[in-house]
Amino acid sequence: MKSNAWQEFLEELVDPNEINVVSLNQKDTLNLDFWKRDELDSKIGEVLYSIAKKFFQSLKLDPAIKIVDVILTGSLASFNWSSASDIDLHILLDFSKLSDPELVEDYFRQKTSNWNHKHKILIKGFEVELYIQSSTEPHYALGVYSIKDDRWIKKPSKFNVKIDYNSVRKKAAGLMERIDNIYDEFAEGKYKKAKKLSDRLMEKIRKYRRGGLEKDGIYSVENLVFKVLRRNDYLQKLSSLRIMSYDKSMSINGSH
Repeated sequence: MKSNAWQEFLEELVDPNEINVVSLNQKDTLNLDFWKRDELDSKIGEVLYSIAKKFFQSLKLDPAIKIVDVILTGSLASFNWSSASDIDLHILLDFSKLSDPELVEDYFRQKTSNWNHKHKILIKGFEVELYIQSSTEPHYALGVYSIKDDRWIKKPSKFNVKIDYNSVRKKAAGLMERIDNIYDEFAEGKYKKAKKLSDRLMEKIRKYRRGGLEKDGIYSVENLVFKVLRRNDYLQKLSSLRIMSYDKSMSINGSH
């Protein structure tokens, strides 16, 4: 994205009254471009497994570390898919075989983040997003499909749920406003403050979502707020502010 485009993206505001929550509703069927008789389209499965395998090989880990599974999860493995969905492609590894799991987990997070920013692979109009996950990590999802074994690990079903749209809108609007306020700090040249605030808020959002998933599951207000932030590009905005604030705070201007 060019600098002018970044500027426009960061300055763009979302009116809380116009926050789209309709995409949170369930569909009548799974996405038929991906699923044929409740099985993942074989060509799509082959491409996704190839992407995961090539990325895993690029990590150059100890040969003893093998892929436990490659799964498709998230909204496209459920009835909650929308035009804003990503293809959540998770590579499962046995973290107990890693010499320093905590350090390596940070490395994995950085590598997947770099890959996701660098690549834009679209399948049937949906973007692939990679993630490395411990094979023993609790995973909250309506549907989980093993691409490696070509079978459902957790088959999705439809639920009669009542979504508190008003609470979702209000909480999402509050977090959006905080992100916009961080941009104001960045625009005023307060780069260290913007970096500190964006780090804190990103961690707060992660904990907020995790707490909601553990307490009330996929349809918790907290998880739905996270989805609204992501689908309105506010998580990307916050992530961009973290990176740009750090870069600016560490830069030294030359003299002419």
